[in-house]
Amino acid sequence: MAEFTHWRPHPWHGLQPGPMAPAVVNAYVEITPFDLIKYEVDKPTGYLKVDRPQLTSSSPPTLYGFIPQTYCAEGVAALTPGAKKGDGDPLDICIISERPIDRADIILSARVVGGLQMLDHGDADDKIVAVLAKDPVWGEAGDLDDLPVTLVDRLAHYFETYKLQPGESAGTVVSVRYGRPHAEVVITAALADYRAHFPKT
Repeated sequence: MAEFTHWRPHPWHGLQPGPMAPAVVNAYVEITPFDLIKYEVDKPTGYLKVDRPQLTSSSPPTLYGFIPQTYCAEGVAALTPGAKKGDGDPLDICIISERPIDRADIILSARVVGGLQMLDHGDADDKIVAVLAKDPVWGEAGDLDDLPVTLVDRLAHYFETYKLQPGESAGTVVSVRYGRPHAEVVITAALADYRAHFPKT
């Protein structure tokens, strides 16, 4: 009989990053390309909550969520030139799927191919890029260079504009696009940051 939990685990603290991390990770999905609302996990309860309506006309180009038991703190910040600190959130991940997935609050297995190095008002806020494991179209992608440049451009544009408000700067800058080797370094640092800041979970 398969093991199971009697209670739903907290998506950030109760789920595992996956036995093959950092190459293949579990991802918890908060929003989809179909969402006009920015949802995110409520940290105290683990429930998915409304953060804000999408502030621009663009929607996320891919599934978007985080890797459980990661944290962006000192280790992640040290990998980002100019960062004052990590953003204090779990490590974000964007997952590409050939078949539309139109619901959030799900977990999936994702194979890491690269990432975007982003500063959000001076905080390190990397976005890992991955493909759905065993995806029939994207499953063979092994690095960011295996993805269409247009798709990576859309991801970068989304994160540089998704906090725009009239008359204000977005405050987000995607400075570097990196491949799988550095993405795995970032994930490893975020896993270590989590263990350092949440030693009892």
